[in-house]
Amino acid sequence: MFGKKKRKVRIWNVIISISLLGSCSDPMSSSDSIEGTTISGETQGTTFNVIIAESKTDVTKEQLDSLFTAFDNSLSTYVSTSVISKLNNSKDSILVIDKSGYFKDCYSISQSIYSSTNGLFDPSVFPLVKGWGFMSNMETPLKEESIDSILMFVGFQNKLHHEVLFLGDEIQFSKMNDSFMLDFNAIAQGQSVDVVDDFLKLKGHSNYYIEIGGEIVVRGKNREGIDWRIGVDVPKENQKNRELENIISVTEKAIATSGNYRKFYVKDGVKYAHTLNPKTGYPVRHSLLSATVIANSCVLADGYATAFMVMGTAETMKFVNNNSDLNLDVYLLSADGKGGIVRSMSPGFEKYIAD
Repeated sequence: MFGKKKRKVRIWNVIISISLLGSCSDPMSSSDSIEGTTISGETQGTTFNVIIAESKTDVTKEQLDSLFTAFDNSLSTYVSTSVISKLNNSKDSILVIDKSGYFKDCYSISQSIYSSTNGLFDPSVFPLVKGWGFMSNMETPLKEESIDSILMFVGFQNKLHHEVLFLGDEIQFSKMNDSFMLDFNAIAQGQSVDVVDDFLKLKGHSNYYIEIGGEIVVRGKNREGIDWRIGVDVPKENQKNRELENIISVTEKAIATSGNYRKFYVKDGVKYAHTLNPKTGYPVRHSLLSATVIANSCVLADGYATAFMVMGTAETMKFVNNNSDLNLDVYLLSADGKGGIVRSMSPGFEKYIAD
């Protein structure tokens, strides 16, 4: 798995919460009906749900589980023998074989997002995440000198830290600093949704919904013959009953949401959000609570949602407007300082708001 995520809860089988998803029934079961097939289970420390809105399918839970296992064996830092674990545990140079190609794809896409966001999306931020106590539920705010020390080996494209060369299935990896580590938690889950998406396409399906830990891809029509309807949660802390802030109607797109309102800790009266600025080494302190991104692939939606939580509202809107070639639409929810919510959306997002 890629991180410790809270179990998801499905709100309804047509309107689904982006931030909190799952199954009301047995999460390990699969069921068939005249309306199609639903397959649910657990992966990556969270849950997954696949709805195939067609009368017949030969897709099984075992096949999906096999995909997830192969994916974990490449990109999960919680699997000691995974490709990324071998690279992270190396002391200098190492050659690793990855026949799946998942690591190479993730690394390449991460490079692109890192460059376009000027380093605000950075997969080498893992030592900072660990240092701030977000890996082991430790409430340990870092001191300035510790942050400065850790920042010395944070920087995804800094060749003073590492170099990588891809030759077919081979990954030639050189590490210049033992403390340098990669963690694709902020993007890999979205990539795994795309892996399932490609699998269902190869199976000949064109009407389906895929959700893993809140990251989503939708194709074709739902079981009612209309575009898929996805609910966006009200970004409130410690909610017992989930509230929908809005509903979007969408198809042939990927959706991902990143937020600070559930994962944080308070120490000596100061709130520390889990979103860290890789430039400063500190948790972000702006008012943006959640960023929902619609993109052509889930790996891009996931990665940019993370970057936008670092940027904040104004910079995110500027970025989306200045990078129209990325085909990103965003819906941002911010705190107004008085207990209310301020909504901001890119012009292209408006068409997705359900009537």
